[in-house]
Amino acid sequence: MRYKNYQNVVILDHPLIKHKITRLRDKKTTTAEFRNLIEEIAMLEAYEALWDLPITDVEVETPIETCTSPVIDGKKLAIVPILRAGLGMVNGIHNMVPNAKVGHIGLFRDPKTHEPREYFCKLPENIDQRLVVILDPMLATGGSADAAITSVKEHGGNHIKFMCVIAAPEGLERLAKAHPDVDIYVGNLDRCLNDDDYICPGLGDAGDRIFGTK
Repeated sequence: MRYKNYQNVVILDHPLIKHKITRLRDKKTTTAEFRNLIEEIAMLEAYEALWDLPITDVEVETPIETCTSPVIDGKKLAIVPILRAGLGMVNGIHNMVPNAKVGHIGLFRDPKTHEPREYFCKLPENIDQRLVVILDPMLATGGSADAAITSVKEHGGNHIKFMCVIAAPEGLERLAKAHPDVDIYVGNLDRCLNDDDYICPGLGDAGDRIFGTK
């Protein structure tokens, strides 16, 4: 479903996604299960987000006869996780599109301004010819996602989508306004940010829970 008046925001209202996000929220969920759930949710979201991948017809010989049938046209997809939590979503999309290229964007929060600063960016070649899907499990203030999308645009990307598992209204509205040309796919819209900018009810620190570092 669309979010408020933002035509570029899609809230995915699917029972399988809802069920898996509930398991993510549970603090008793193990690191291994959490990692698997993130991958599975990314795969389900990719089904919706990649609806417009270009296709072309090829000739296929079935056990019955020869026919023409559609395949993805070339290697047009680039997956770009925001380090480090975004890495947890990569395999879910790779399971759907194994030939997708992978780039990486690293950001840190400036201790004085609290704004994101880029420390690493490596994107696939011909980025201007690709659909770029930027990944981050959590969209909180929207600062990192905004910076990542801006960076991809500065490198020539012009067909960009953003996928997250959960989002806060504050970050979602910021991102939708800042990049009305970018389609945003959200697994669940949570209630709000708290005073420390954590999503409520949220699921804790996605990076720590994916990699078992806390």
